[in-house]
Amino acid sequence: MKELIGSPGTVSGLTLRITQCAFAAASIGVMVSATGFSTYTAFCYLIASMGLQLLWSFGLACLDVYALRRKSDLQNPVLVSLFVVGDWVTAMLSLAAACSSAGVIVLYARDLDFCSYQSHLPCRQFEISIIFAFIAWVLIAMSSHVMFWILASF
Repeated sequence: MKELIGSPGTVSGLTLRITQCAFAAASIGVMVSATGFSTYTAFCYLIASMGLQLLWSFGLACLDVYALRRKSDLQNPVLVSLFVVGDWVTAMLSLAAACSSAGVIVLYARDLDFCSYQSHLPCRQFEISIIFAFIAWVLIAMSSHVMFWILASF
């Protein structure tokens, strides 16, 4: 079987999972440091979704480290199908959270010009957190695409 970039149990797969963790954690960190984020449901959903993404990616990164140390193969149909389902679920939740949060910030910052009138709102921090969430989603989408192709090759 041809080894794809980002396959489980490889250095590229470990790198992909670590960067997913990093951007999810950055999104959470920036959003939590912004005052008043908890009054908006979309931002709370973003925190929950990125938290799930962080846990999922961290768990799979630990599994990749284990496989690299033991030089074991993680590419069996049952395990890969579990990875596919987990990646697709977290990818859909991450995309929904990032899009809903982006919708709220576009409404406030661009359409209503609410951010310029309410100087106490940290709209820039909200935007940075959403950008990190979209980057995390792109990375999980890449990972789920690779997992799907690995599963299809069995």
